[in-house]
Amino acid sequence: MTRRVAVIGAGWAGLAAAVTLAGKVDVTVFEAGRRPGGRARALDEGGLDNGQHILIGAYEACLELMRRVGASPETLLRRVPMQWLRAGGLEMRCPPWPAPLHLAAGLLAARGLSWREKWHLLRTLDRLKRQQWRVPASQTVMDWLQATAQPSRLVADFWQPLVLSALNTPPALASMQILAHVLRDSLGADRAASDLLLPSANLSSLFPAPAWQWLAGQGASLRAAHRVRSLVPAKTGVTVDGECFDAAIVAVAPYHARGLLPENLLPALHSFDYQPIYTVYLHYPGPVPLPAPMCGVAGGVADWVFDRAALTGEPGLVAAVISAPANDPLAEGREALVARVADEVARLAGRPLKPPAHSRIVVEKRATFAARPGMSRPGPRLDVKWLYVAGDWTDTGYPATLEGAVRSGVAAAHACLQDGKPI
Repeated sequence: MTRRVAVIGAGWAGLAAAVTLAGKVDVTVFEAGRRPGGRARALDEGGLDNGQHILIGAYEACLELMRRVGASPETLLRRVPMQWLRAGGLEMRCPPWPAPLHLAAGLLAARGLSWREKWHLLRTLDRLKRQQWRVPASQTVMDWLQATAQPSRLVADFWQPLVLSALNTPPALASMQILAHVLRDSLGADRAASDLLLPSANLSSLFPAPAWQWLAGQGASLRAAHRVRSLVPAKTGVTVDGECFDAAIVAVAPYHARGLLPENLLPALHSFDYQPIYTVYLHYPGPVPLPAPMCGVAGGVADWVFDRAALTGEPGLVAAVISAPANDPLAEGREALVARVADEVARLAGRPLKPPAHSRIVVEKRATFAARPGMSRPGPRLDVKWLYVAGDWTDTGYPATLEGAVRSGVAAAHACLQDGKPI
């Protein structure tokens, strides 16, 4: 008989697991929401996203699974050689040259840094590469910045925005080893790995919706709007809400996994804490002439501003992202935050703009786990047979990114397949 495997959660990790399993076992996917995608999806059909995500060329697992389910990265993602454009700060565009010449050339031509600061950054990255991208496990990013004597302008306008964007964790709390993994696979790899891949469609269109449709075509059982209440391991498999399966992959956020898994399985779940992401959407009555599809203002409230008109063809729409803020951006009220972001958009546009006709603020209070040093992150296998976990919070070596989620789902599926059928 063909094995039956339940995948609980249809975020990017759960979908990656289900796609990897399809055709090898009978797959049933349980999703508490009405549509797949988890924390990286469109809020409603064809509408705004629940956050602004980007990919990079190093995200090979994401790109491979997109292609497998018929979602073309070449069509759905706009590939841009690495650039760093912050009004009043560092402005750098890397040419499409082989690595590491692309970064050296980009920095040599960059504005906003002195020659000494440019040389210091190149030398620091080279030293990290010669250390094989390894640092003490207990070291925070801020500890490392101080140990390597990073100039204050580099910290403020390069390292801090990079850490917040990549790890969604303040440098004083963030793991330097996790950041080193990101640098290794982007700036430390070939040139294409550091390319920015900016979505030219909503997040659901990139992978969740095509994967859901592809899985249906493969004969998978897809159960949306079904929140799993009971998960019971047994000698011959697992029961999910009383239904028997040979194995189950739990691919939900840690705070949901705690309600499904026996307490003794993952004590590490209780040590996770979380960081928010705020996305401010401004819809202007006319065109907004931003200098690039992704740019920012040095010292601004928003880390990055995205030109959705240029990326997704939504006229007059701008998305501003605020990652792991030190203080609540809404403390002074919604109107005050919208006004501050609108001022930054006008500065980037280089001229006064009419006020936005509409605005919307999307808050993910637990957008990602806080990527602290020395975290205990589980692998796909647990101490109980036939039960596996997946999610960007598992031991991928990556922070909470789409690539980490997809890699974890693939790893959990492979572990499940390798372990075979319960006897």
